[in-house]
Amino acid sequence: MNPYFSNWKDARFGIFVHWSHISQQGIEISWPLTGKVPMFPLAQDVPVEQYQSSAATFNPKKWDARTLARRLREAGAQYAVITAKHHDGYAMYDTKLSDFSIMHSPYGKDIVGEFTDAVRAEGMGVGLYFSLLDWHHPDYPPFSDADKPYHYFSGAPEPDPQKWQRYLDFMFGQFKEILSNYGKIALIWFDGHWEHTPEQWKAAELAAMIRSLQLGIAINDRLPLNGDFDTPEQFIPPKPPDRPWETCMCMNTSWGYNKDDKQYKSATQLIHTLCEVVGRGGHFLLNVSPTGDGTLPPEQLERLSAIGDWMSRNGEAIKGTSAGLEPWQFYGPTTQKGNKLYLHLLMKPYENVTLRNVHVNKVGSVSVLGSSANLNYSKRISVSDQIMEAIGFKDPLGDLIIETPASILDNYATVIEVSFEP
Repeated sequence: MNPYFSNWKDARFGIFVHWSHISQQGIEISWPLTGKVPMFPLAQDVPVEQYQSSAATFNPKKWDARTLARRLREAGAQYAVITAKHHDGYAMYDTKLSDFSIMHSPYGKDIVGEFTDAVRAEGMGVGLYFSLLDWHHPDYPPFSDADKPYHYFSGAPEPDPQKWQRYLDFMFGQFKEILSNYGKIALIWFDGHWEHTPEQWKAAELAAMIRSLQLGIAINDRLPLNGDFDTPEQFIPPKPPDRPWETCMCMNTSWGYNKDDKQYKSATQLIHTLCEVVGRGGHFLLNVSPTGDGTLPPEQLERLSAIGDWMSRNGEAIKGTSAGLEPWQFYGPTTQKGNKLYLHLLMKPYENVTLRNVHVNKVGSVSVLGSSANLNYSKRISVSDQIMEAIGFKDPLGDLIIETPASILDNYATVIEVSFEP
């Protein structure tokens, strides 16, 4: 079996790749077309013609899909999702339905095809991002400078029926391309749904077509009323959703490469977010954004390296795990897999940590994950359970108190493995 990816439900850590021709200009992807919007404070405001002008010159000469895929795998990712087409309408793949694509640029090669092949070769699952809206297509219609400031968050104007049908035919056709020509796709990541209703998008019909083309594919909630999982953006929900979910998050505040955005989260923050998301049963989709030449910014490479270093020691507590204990049982995230419980220490402990309401007599071993260091521990049960133990009851619930000397602490987050006997 693939050591990194079996199916999306078990893959807790993925990498998002936001990329389009606009990376040459070093400005946020798509949103500069619309002017200033509050959720992207560092997104620039440029004329539509200026934004789309770099489609004609896009030539990422240093793009190396195999190198990127290897780095993502070394960071501990189990799957990766790339923007096949963002809101700006530019196709990063070989579409036969439009000239507005990577195939008509100086680069002239299929980015999505190179990426999907490379990701699979590294043992990871493949996901594709696709925007329902298209601010370039003539029948959508295209977004213009006259439409600024952007005010379509509650819905765009009613489309002309004839033009809208032509656009839907185009959109469905592009979906058939990306889901027929790139092998097994683990998940489809929709976006841009807010401008029209599910009925206008023909969302149910689109979902049925997708599932017929890719058996077992996961569809996110941004195909309205037809998704399999929720996608909180840029934050961790205080209460986990009732169904599968995935937090998507930028390393800084921008999805595309933005030369003006230096507000990067630290590696510690990102690792802690990974632990918290997985500890609540979610998936963490962390974004990277290639530059105009196809390489990643140094800040992103540094963070991927740090995450990979931590995952090399602690990945067992992330990959293929499920949510662990109730929050009151341990002051920090916990994950579990089989008979093993993983305690994620996101704050430095004072002498010891306490695990509450567990089967203390079934503890087989306590150790620091990724090392040979076994930890001393003791148990504490109530007086009534002590009496029960004295008369033969062998399975009380109690507190496990684990000693945590300073020598065991990881620079980012320490993980303690508690193994239980059957």
